[in-house]
Amino acid sequence: MPVLETKDLTYQYGIGTPFQKTAVEKVSISIRKGEFLGVIGHTGSGKSTLIQMLNGLIRPTGGQVLLDGKDIWAEPKKIRDVRFRVGMVFQYPEYQLFEETVWKDIMFGPKNMGLSENEAKERAMEAAHFTGLKEELLEKSPFELSGGEKRRAAIAGVIAMDPDVLILDEPTAGLDPRGRDVLLAQITQYHKARGNTVLLVSHSMEDIGRTADRLLVMSGGHAVMLEETKAVFSKGEELEKLGLRVPQITKIMQELYKMGCPVDPATLTVDDAFGQLLPFFKRKEELR
Repeated sequence: MPVLETKDLTYQYGIGTPFQKTAVEKVSISIRKGEFLGVIGHTGSGKSTLIQMLNGLIRPTGGQVLLDGKDIWAEPKKIRDVRFRVGMVFQYPEYQLFEETVWKDIMFGPKNMGLSENEAKERAMEAAHFTGLKEELLEKSPFELSGGEKRRAAIAGVIAMDPDVLILDEPTAGLDPRGRDVLLAQITQYHKARGNTVLLVSHSMEDIGRTADRLLVMSGGHAVMLEETKAVFSKGEELEKLGLRVPQITKIMQELYKMGCPVDPATLTVDDAFGQLLPFFKRKEELR
């Protein structure tokens, strides 16, 4: 059974007004337990509305969201429990920090779940470890941290609730290349260690290519693809028509493949490309 599933999921803004607009229309997808799913789409494709419906922040105007096979809106009074199980990290989550110390901020969610002080502290320490926050930072005010540290503290606050599904909306937005790489590595480590389902929404095809097992492609409010990452990025021309692109290294390998070079045109990472191309460089050196 999938951990999350949607059936004909639809959302319309401004129903009955001149500004009525359909943001998501009849989306039916199945999200596997324990998978790392990437979500991509051009601005206005419906991906942000979709993920907010997945954890109950927005109530659908049509269709269903099923968590472990149960409609999350079957009992509206229990929707708060759904949000603990499907954790959401918004873009620029550091703007949501508000407590006196980093400790208290990370512990806020677990304590709201009804956990004891000791249990909340244990969860907070584990979450801080996953996100790479040093212990000496935990007693500081969140507002004394650097931009990258604030981002990690905010993400730790969601991880501390130990959600079955962790949704991250553009978690690396605004970070420098090193900060982006570090954060993605920590999210990947968290996924491998905990085995929870992770959904990563990103405009960076490079980030998606390095992390996601499968990709959901949104366009015009519809789910137009839901396939293994390599399969999606092998459809470069289709993606370009949707205003998207393949990772740069994938594009290079596709061009080499077209020129007759025996490489994998669905290569997703620089390390993988290097491993394929290294024998050619060695052979060239031997022929000199």
